[in-house]
Amino acid sequence: YFQASLNEEFKMQIGVEVPVTTLCPCSKEISENGAHSQRSTVNVVISYSKFIWLEEIIELIESCASCEIYPLLKRVDEKYVTEKAYDNPRFVEDIVREVTLKIQKDKRIDWFKVQSENFESIHNHNAYACVESGEKE
Repeated sequence: YFQASLNEEFKMQIGVEVPVTTLCPCSKEISENGAHSQRSTVNVVISYSKFIWLEEIIELIESCASCEIYPLLKRVDEKYVTEKAYDNPRFVEDIVREVTLKIQKDKRIDWFKVQSENFESIHNHNAYACVESGEKE
């Protein structure tokens, strides 16, 4: 995502959608033999006063998920992903909250919107959370 405008001053927004894995904390808590996980997407759009790389935003997002998503996995890699997710259970709102807290600490970012959707694996609905900062820059 990219949007720029020039009226009295130059303003620019950039954004990215990052696929991640989440593992359900409730499922982990009540189950003796594992927990359900699902793919999720996290969307972040920012306005900034000083340059920031999209890769920085991607890394920030991935660090807040249960685990990153990889395009190709061997069995040993699959074990790593499964165990990492199990050790880091997250609700969709946990991801949005953690991304928001990290973004708020970055003084280069003037405005942001964070959205996440879990594509639920055992429910007939998806889970969604969103936070937007104050005034749009």
